[in-house]
Amino acid sequence: MNKTKKPRQKPGRPKDLEKKQAVLDAAKCLFLSQGYDATSMDAIAQSAGVSKLTLYSHFNDKDTLFSHAVRSHCETQMPSELFNYKPEQSIEQQLRNIAYAVVSLIYDPEAIQLHRLIVAASQKDNRLAQLFFDAGPKRLIMELERLLRDACAAQQLQIADPAQAADQFFCLVKGLNHMRVLTGCLDTPALPHEQEHIDAALELFLKAYRA
Repeated sequence: MNKTKKPRQKPGRPKDLEKKQAVLDAAKCLFLSQGYDATSMDAIAQSAGVSKLTLYSHFNDKDTLFSHAVRSHCETQMPSELFNYKPEQSIEQQLRNIAYAVVSLIYDPEAIQLHRLIVAASQKDNRLAQLFFDAGPKRLIMELERLLRDACAAQQLQIADPAQAADQFFCLVKGLNHMRVLTGCLDTPALPHEQEHIDAALELFLKAYRA
């Protein structure tokens, strides 16, 4: 008697990862539309179409979920691979690629909305601001510091304090326009203007640190 063969599962994304991403997407949407305090874990589970048991199996509490949502958004536009040193590519081009990714990230409408949410919430408690900084900007600074150290080891750059240089790089790329946009004094700048700004920022940075 022939045994009935079980149908082979088609290759695809595991269900638990799909549900985790659904939770992150729902959390990001609700945090931005309703604010952190007004968003409950129950509402996130309902919006994501998952059970509370599934939600808590991935994220212990709302703070943890918020941190992961911020990190996920940053990694989508600025993955860790972007900061890997590439010997076959000039350090100027690698930094330029990062600069364009930074501009794309900070002027993203959701990122601007999140910044404003954080500033408003920090008037009562800076805990949310610290969660945001650790999951987003701090990670990017540490990733760039890693790249700068590798570039120094390859004798492409000469930097005494890579951590400070990474901080300086991001400040140069963001410029004053980012503050103007956050405060509503300026609409999101056009790309041609930002290209000129990035060129000037890179020229200044490399003039200080090129080996």
